[in-house]
This record gives sequence, structure tokens and C-alpha cells, in this order.
Amino acid sequence: MSLSPGRRLADPCVRRGVRKRYQKVHNRIPKIPVRNDSLPFLLKIIAEIGENNYNLEELETLGKNGSKKVKTVLHFQMPGRLIMGGGTLKELPRIIQQLGKNNPLIVTDTGIVEAGICERIKAVLENENIEVGCFDKVEPDPRIEIVYDCLEVAKAKSYDVLIGLGGGSSLDITKVVSILLTNSGDISGYFGIDKIPEAGMDTILIPTTAGTGSEATPIAVLSDKKEHLKKGIVSDKLYPKVALIDPELTTSLPANITAYTGIDALTHSIEAYTNKYSQPFVDTFALESIRLIGANLRKAVSNGKDIEARYNMSLASLYGGMCLGPVNTAGVHALAYPLGGTFDVPHGIANSLLLPYVMEFNLPANPEKYAKIASALGEDIRGLSLNEAAQRSVDAVVQLSRNVVIISRMRDLNILADAIDDMAIAAMKVTRLLNNNPREITLEDAKQIYKNAY
Repeated sequence: MSLSPGRRLADPCVRRGVRKRYQKVHNRIPKIPVRNDSLPFLLKIIAEIGENNYNLEELETLGKNGSKKVKTVLHFQMPGRLIMGGGTLKELPRIIQQLGKNNPLIVTDTGIVEAGICERIKAVLENENIEVGCFDKVEPDPRIEIVYDCLEVAKAKSYDVLIGLGGGSSLDITKVVSILLTNSGDISGYFGIDKIPEAGMDTILIPTTAGTGSEATPIAVLSDKKEHLKKGIVSDKLYPKVALIDPELTTSLPANITAYTGIDALTHSIEAYTNKYSQPFVDTFALESIRLIGANLRKAVSNGKDIEARYNMSLASLYGGMCLGPVNTAGVHALAYPLGGTFDVPHGIANSLLLPYVMEFNLPANPEKYAKIASALGEDIRGLSLNEAAQRSVDAVVQLSRNVVIISRMRDLNILADAIDDMAIAAMKVTRLLNNNPREITLEDAKQIYKNAY
């Protein structure tokens, strides 16, 4: 299944009544080609997008009576091409040739090499007379230094396309190395939003987990060990030329990694759906992702060879990733960053652990949406009050986490209780994500959430 050019659609999000002073925003939103025979669930609309960080207070329309009505402008972008389905790995040589390339570098980790996946890809390419190099030093929640190690390898030979292979860490390193190959300056100048001047080297991203959705996001996250924080780069220059999703590559994933990457995908979708700047268009993907995870994660964990469950989890992860460009994540991710930055807790585990506690905190902000989350996760909420139905969403996440054996307490990760205050202070620096949370999180709130999770 391939997402490729087709007919053009006019931007549906800015209509009559937009104030002339904001017309320049509309003029910057181009039209992109789409076709309506791609993913069955993609409806028939793909609009342009980067990062939803315009001044939202300014994007207002006038109601018929002259009253102000907030109308957030939707920006939505996908990888240049999306290919998904069992066995689609065999299309990789043709994809490289269509890009006009012939000297790829695989960016991956030792686990992928040991699992034989890297050799499998090398064989597919070499059978078509495409020589390939490999950088296999990516680590979980990679340090900034890994970027420069990979960059040195990429520059040593005349590689002309990067293939990110693995989980989110490998895909993120691939993205960042690609832009450093074509842009000058230190990586520190690119942390933040829309700070990359030029497009990077072409990338092909091939996930082997169903969790981060990084193949469909304009985001890369790295660990800054000096500041004990995760730092993000957000730019449409990070979208790959091609995202190739072959669920068969996930069948050898161990049960524990399947579990916490699956809950990571669930976190993306829940945080996008309940986001302060949520979008009806994005909500559709988020809810379907939540439903797919609720129905398939247990199956994928208990039987890794269940290809239907693996396909559905890959699809759920993709949908979750598609939510991150327009609205991004919120409180869970902000509070998870210090766990990874200070204690080297893998990103998926940190998110999985904190998710129910942040959900509990956020329930009063939008019980209607949390009730719908409960329903999407399979809870029967008929006859319940709104608040009772909303609470069922937390209960469902807790039960799902128990079923797939997710660590539920920070103390089980050997984190000392006296670290909570410093973690809370560090989390409050992640304003890019805290600003998206449906309920304001203060320093004291952050401390209490950590205490609840301890």
C-alpha cells in the first residue's frame, strides 16, 4: 500500500471570515497532492502541515454576531511516500533506484544486527547490486555524541541515502545525521522548532518496533547528559523521503519491548486526543490508534508471530506518529524526559509508567474525551455518569499495563524518592510539551504526580 501523488485539495481549515490581518497565514499553507486509494483509514484528506506552533490566540474567526471564536489552523504533513504491508521490505531496492541513489548507509543498533535483520536487508540490496554500509552503534535514548559518531561514518564514504532501521532511537539518529550532512553549525543550534535551514540527505525509515511512530513525525529526540534532559528537534525537514513499514520485521521483537513500545504508542495517541490544541482531523487517527492497541497489544505480547496483531500494532503506531506533527504530546512526555535524561530509563518505559498517573491528573479537564478513550479501549460505559466513564479510561490503561507486565512504580527502577524534587524542576523546563497539556501542571503538581507514581 503506497501513499503517492494524486489530485490536489484546497486547504479546508481557513475559510470565509478569517481576518485580513491573518490572511498571510493562509497564504503560507500550500496545497499538496493526495490520492484516495492509500490507507483505508486515511479518509480522503491530506493537508499540509509542519508544527502547530503559530500564535493560537491570533488565529480567530468572527462569528456571525461578531463574537470571537477560536479556530486553530490545522497543519498536516506525511512522509514523502508511505509504503506499508507484510513483505514490503522487498521493495527497498526499487525505492532506492527511484530516488536515483546507489550507495546507502544503514543506521541501526547491535540488537538489530544480532537479530539478523540488518543482514537480511543487506542481502535484499546486494542481490540488486546495491552496495550498502552499516553504522550499528545507536543506543537507546541516544546521546548527542552518537549523532557525531554516525556523521563521521556517513562522511567517510560517498553515501547518498540514509536508511534508518530499528526503533525510534535509530530513526531519530538517521533524521538528525541527514540534516547535519547538508547544514553547517553545531547540533545545539537546531534544538527547538523550525531551526533547520536546508533539507537533509534523503532518508528511508524502516521501523522494527510498533511504538514511536518516528517514521511519520517531524521530531527527533536526543539525550543531553550534561543537562540530564531529553532535547527535541522539530522541523518538517526531518520527514523522510520514504517510510517503509513491514510488520513482519516486528515478529521477532521480545514480549517486554513489544509491551512498552505499544504503551508508548498509546501514550502518543491519548496525549494527542486530549491535547489542549487537539484537532478533529487528528482525533480520528488518535481514537483509532487507541482502539487498535486496546484490541491487539495483549495478542502481540502473548504471541509475537500473530501477524494480524503485529500489523494492527504497526498501524496503531503509525497513526500515533501522525498525531505528533499537528498537536504533539503533553504532560506524560514532559515528566518522562527527566527519567530518561537522569536515570537512563528507556523512553517507552518512562511513558508507560507515568501514563495512568498523568491521565488521573488530567481527567477533570476533559471528562468527555476520557470517557471516549475508555470506550475505545473496550470498556462498557453504558449507564455510567460522565466522571465514572472517564475514570474507566485510567482503569483500562492500568489493567492493560498489568496484562502486558509493564513496570508501574518508579521505585522498581531503583529511583530514589529524594530525586523527585529535582526531576520535577527539570520537567518544568519542557514547556514545549507542558503547554499542550489539557490541565496546567505546576511544579507542585509535577512533584505530586511523581510521588503518586513512586
